[in-house]
Amino acid sequence: MSKLDKAALGEPADSAPSDADDAFLSVRDLRIHFKTDDGLVKSVDGVSFDVQRGKTLGIVGESGSGKSVTSLGVMGLHRSATNARVSGEVWLDGQELIGADPDDVRRMRGRKMAMIFQDPLSAMHPYYTVGAQIVEAYRVHHNVNKKVARQRAIEMLDRVGIPEPDKRVDGYPHEFSGGMRQRAMIAMALVNNPELLIADEPTTALDVTVQAQILDLIRDLQKEFGSAVIMITHDLGVVAEMADDLLVMYGGRCIERGAAEEVFSAPRHPYTWGLLGSMPRLDREETERLNPIKGSPPSLINVPSGCAFNPRCPYADLPKDNVTRTVRPELTEVGSGHWAACHMTQEQRERIWTEEIAPKL
Repeated sequence: MSKLDKAALGEPADSAPSDADDAFLSVRDLRIHFKTDDGLVKSVDGVSFDVQRGKTLGIVGESGSGKSVTSLGVMGLHRSATNARVSGEVWLDGQELIGADPDDVRRMRGRKMAMIFQDPLSAMHPYYTVGAQIVEAYRVHHNVNKKVARQRAIEMLDRVGIPEPDKRVDGYPHEFSGGMRQRAMIAMALVNNPELLIADEPTTALDVTVQAQILDLIRDLQKEFGSAVIMITHDLGVVAEMADDLLVMYGGRCIERGAAEEVFSAPRHPYTWGLLGSMPRLDREETERLNPIKGSPPSLINVPSGCAFNPRCPYADLPKDNVTRTVRPELTEVGSGHWAACHMTQEQRERIWTEEIAPKL
């Protein structure tokens, strides 16, 4: 049902903030569940966020928190899975995608929105040259001959910093180094100048110099095309450098979100404190070992009742009446545009952050 239809029936359009209609991408209550023999896997369980044109949203969390599944859901890549249940709303430039015709979404994919996948070696077809795959991605959306499309592929390979692009265009994915494959994947994603770019762990397994080059490349291309970017990563250093806004996921849900600078300087969820405490720092002498978060991420089949983080949270006993283990906390505003899902009072969180956590970071 569209926003206009809901308005006509007197129903609220969604739970979006007042400025959501200005967002290029607006996700509301996205849920992606998978039926398995072991039970229902709630990979994404009610996630909402907005991304503006020219802005970057960072999505962070441990492996298994639902980051990549969220991005694939935005791209509409779960719709063909017979065991997937997808609900909620995904508005891209005013068009709702969850209820849209699959062919319409397929036509938008590549031109309106594109994705840099985590592992380019498995995302690219091993039997076709890199150039042939970029050519195909371009010709799907443009009525041009192969010669014109090949020239476009060479231009994009040159654009992303691949040396001798006129020769490497005929190379196969396995003939490229890890960094070069990632650049080729970026070239393929950007060949149609998409307005939304989703980068899923774009610097995984790359050395630090190549990481910096890839991030600089995404930033430069974003400035040129004014694209909205979603950066999915477990590396808070990448987020600190790239993101305007930050969304922290745990157990398939958003547990904190807000402006990146605000979340880094005054986080209000114990899980975010744990992520910051486990991040190495190069701007000061390290006198103690890193402090990892104790325990393991929850099973998305049997998510703990109450706050999903409660089995690992050192402050789970602070809220009264055992509410942490019985009632799931909802996102509440803890500052201007800053939201967190925690049962502790604002005063408790501010005191713990100021007196216990921040001095150790």
